[in-house]
Amino acid sequence: MGSLGVHSLPVEELNPYLDRRRYSAFAPSRLQVDTFLREILIKANDFVPSGAGSILLDRPFERSDKADKNHLYFVASFGDGADRLLGQELRADRGIVGRVYRTGKSYLMNEPKTDPNFCGDFDVSGSFKTVSAVAVPIRIELAVCGVLELINREDSEKYSEKDLQLLEIFARYTSVSIESLLDLQRANEMARRDDLTGLFNDRFFHHRLTEDLIRADVKDSRVSLIFLDLDNFKDVNDTHGHLAGSQVLKEFGFLLKNVVEDPRATLARYGGDEFVVILPGLEMADAMHVGEAIRLGLRDSEFLQGNSSWADGPIYWREPLTCSVGVAAYPDHVPRDGSTDLKKNLLLRAADQAMYAAKAEGKDRVNIASMDLF
Repeated sequence: MGSLGVHSLPVEELNPYLDRRRYSAFAPSRLQVDTFLREILIKANDFVPSGAGSILLDRPFERSDKADKNHLYFVASFGDGADRLLGQELRADRGIVGRVYRTGKSYLMNEPKTDPNFCGDFDVSGSFKTVSAVAVPIRIELAVCGVLELINREDSEKYSEKDLQLLEIFARYTSVSIESLLDLQRANEMARRDDLTGLFNDRFFHHRLTEDLIRADVKDSRVSLIFLDLDNFKDVNDTHGHLAGSQVLKEFGFLLKNVVEDPRATLARYGGDEFVVILPGLEMADAMHVGEAIRLGLRDSEFLQGNSSWADGPIYWREPLTCSVGVAAYPDHVPRDGSTDLKKNLLLRAADQAMYAAKAEGKDRVNIASMDLF
């Protein structure tokens, strides 16, 4: 049965279904989840041969406290028209799949005409006709996140209780495997993420900047670098303590991720209240626009507004926070000659000095690196 035509969403489209935030604010796994889901359906069909089958998952950021308000989406499927099912949604308040999702209990159906939970929407909209079905819940820890369903038992008119038990085994395996993927991703991300902000750490920043500079030389392209420092961050620590300062850094990390929308960008906490942004492929003028967007976004944001777990009462920081921003670009400010390590250090130095110049000129501004540094 290894040749079964199983389809799944590509891995980049599976991320919204797997970003479960099981432990932290890290990105979802980019392992071969699509291949894994297809293999689950292939193995399930080996043991319980069926005319069609699907894995449906909810989207965690759409989840309501009431399960019947959620939607489930086809992420992997086989059978007639399986490729057309991918990405389509089902309401969780209807049908057999919805019942399994809401109750967390497996379901076996062999009489569609008399079954109160059967919903024939897909039978009506296509040429497929459901004769029998078996569906089991998929869980992450204790929460139901989806359903594994097989339709139309082959070589038999009806599904049996044994079929249901076999499918439950595959559902448990699916649940454990998804949890393992999330755990592995967490371990991988912890090695390169800053624990406080969720941005990349300085170690990964240096690694990525080296990669981007090598790529720029190979493709004769560019790399822009933003170096920024929060101007009056010390005032927060002096007024409300270092726990308040840590909260501000967390909130700024979130702001930075929302302001810098370029998917190629690398956002990192360099240390303390210093941050860096790598912008591969961007011209100096475009990098300046990004720096200005960060500056304005920070100045217009409010921090420490209300209650926090680490404070006895509500805390309000009334003063606007600002930042000084330095921008440098390769090869504008750093020649293409020399080693990659030298280019990296020179580019970082150029952006850093531009940031300090912005502070010296009154703070809350964006400066371009001097062309006379080297």
